[in-house]
Amino acid sequence: MLIDDVTVKLTAGHGGRGAVAFNKVRLSLGPVGGDGGNGGSVYFEGDPDLSILVRFAHRKMIAAENGKNGRGQFIDGSRGDDLILKVPVGSSITNSDTGMTTEITRVGEHVLAAGGGRGGRGNFKFRSSTNTSPKEFEEGLAGDSATFRIQLKLIADIGLIGLPNAGKSSLLNELTAAKAKVASYAFTTLEPNLGAYYELVLADIPGLIEGASLGRGLGVKFLKHIERTQTLFHLVSAESDDPARDYAAIRKELENYSPALVEKKEYVFLSKSDSIPRDELKAKVSALKKLGLKPVPISVLDSESMDEVKRILNTIKSEKLSP
Repeated sequence: MLIDDVTVKLTAGHGGRGAVAFNKVRLSLGPVGGDGGNGGSVYFEGDPDLSILVRFAHRKMIAAENGKNGRGQFIDGSRGDDLILKVPVGSSITNSDTGMTTEITRVGEHVLAAGGGRGGRGNFKFRSSTNTSPKEFEEGLAGDSATFRIQLKLIADIGLIGLPNAGKSSLLNELTAAKAKVASYAFTTLEPNLGAYYELVLADIPGLIEGASLGRGLGVKFLKHIERTQTLFHLVSAESDDPARDYAAIRKELENYSPALVEKKEYVFLSKSDSIPRDELKAKVSALKKLGLKPVPISVLDSESMDEVKRILNTIKSEKLSP
């Protein structure tokens, strides 16, 4: 199951303690205590793996390495290793203590979560003309600590939406190298699947049901992923006894969740068009047209209809790449 909402407490490394030491060589007497090393910091890094948050499911507290203590003979303690926590691209990260929210939008993007504590000074740093044998030193400072909520919201150029078993996964597999599970029963897809059509990222959003915006099924969990898609491909099954009803049901759930969703650019496809007689298909296309739509009948088994889908995708791709 896709983990897309986790809370974790992060603590950066503590700075090392400064050393108190003196040179025992007769002609080189004096303080030689080294500084403590800085503590390691904690960073978030964008990663393309959508399932990577599962690593935090049972880890509620994570800490970076502490800095090492200083030693004699001017030997400073080593710095603690930084900790890089990978999160999916599209993650929204909120510091629960300050309320500040940051988004990870690119693979490899780094965001500082908690800064490491500074290492303390050794007694060599306290020498002076009036204090030639200082015994002062500093303890290292504590690293930053905060609780973060990490929420995944998919970033995709195109979101495939519709009722369960509308053919979304089959279309994704046909257009991309994705290998989403496909079966002839509803709710085959239980988590979003991604695929790439050249420079475009397509997201197969699991099927919604009536009442999804009110929390029925896993509706709200999936509706929030649609927020980050740029364009919607709305699939309505030609096998439905009332495609217009099905279309309206999904649109209602989108609007109830967020009015902004129904403002997104949308293409409507009457999927599985090969599964019904031509006269029946024509009648169902007409029913959708009465809603002011321009439905495109498609079937993954019909190369001509797939060419039409690709033509639309190529147009979207050109618009994305144009300056």
